[in-house]
Amino acid sequence: MSEQFERGEAAPAGGWQAVACDLAHCMRFYSRLPVPALPWEQDAHALPSFPRLVRVIPLAGLLLGLVPAAALIVALILDLGPWLSAILAVATMVLATGALHEDGLADVADSFGGTTRDKRLEIMRDSRIGSFGAAALFLALALRIGALAEIVSRADALAAVAAILITASLSRTAGLMPLVFLPPARRDGLSHAVGQPPRETFWLAAGIAGAIAVALGALAGLPPFGIALTIVLSGLAGLALTGFAARHLGGQTGDIVGAAQQVAEIAALIGLLTVLAP
Repeated sequence: MSEQFERGEAAPAGGWQAVACDLAHCMRFYSRLPVPALPWEQDAHALPSFPRLVRVIPLAGLLLGLVPAAALIVALILDLGPWLSAILAVATMVLATGALHEDGLADVADSFGGTTRDKRLEIMRDSRIGSFGAAALFLALALRIGALAEIVSRADALAAVAAILITASLSRTAGLMPLVFLPPARRDGLSHAVGQPPRETFWLAAGIAGAIAVALGALAGLPPFGIALTIVLSGLAGLALTGFAARHLGGQTGDIVGAAQQVAEIAALIGLLTVLAP
């Protein structure tokens, strides 16, 4: 079964069982949450095959967003205020994902110190964090917390919960753009091992993520233009990181995918915030 995943072959289960299997694999890859093995899974911990799993990544992002959304609701019920509530929500997401995307952002930022492609790739593999990486992490966390806190202040708890869920889904979908549109920068990295998703599957996932954004935005009473802006800005952020990776590295890595997710989430949150009256 693990060989099937590496080659991007379909899971043996069909229909909804295959979708559930793919979703479970996504949740294990993207988070530290304890996702039990499903009864029909032959290898619950096989390497994910992104050529097939892409279709469920918007749903995986949505499920992951439930964790910080719950933390935000509890904090607001305890009357902790918008800023502390936003901090706890973002911290909960970081813990749930094991700082997977934040690590990628820091590594990409540190690569700015490299003068050649090979040196940049070498820096990105270094487990130590440098000044560029530390600054990028601080700024990214500050922007996410600040934007979420302002959404709580300008709208309400329901709008903030919708914002978390929408951006969790959109940003993880947008983060796939480097993986879809660029070849791997290395022949031995994780991005090479998981395979390159077909563009048709990516556009399907983008459509699902957009539908999730529209539906949740409507339920929360968010401005339609704000929802459109979050979709467009998250996509532009993923596209920008794809272009950056092409110029900076000549391809994509897992770190680039993580950085794209972070930038897309920040862009989507700020886009929504700009249409909410202070």
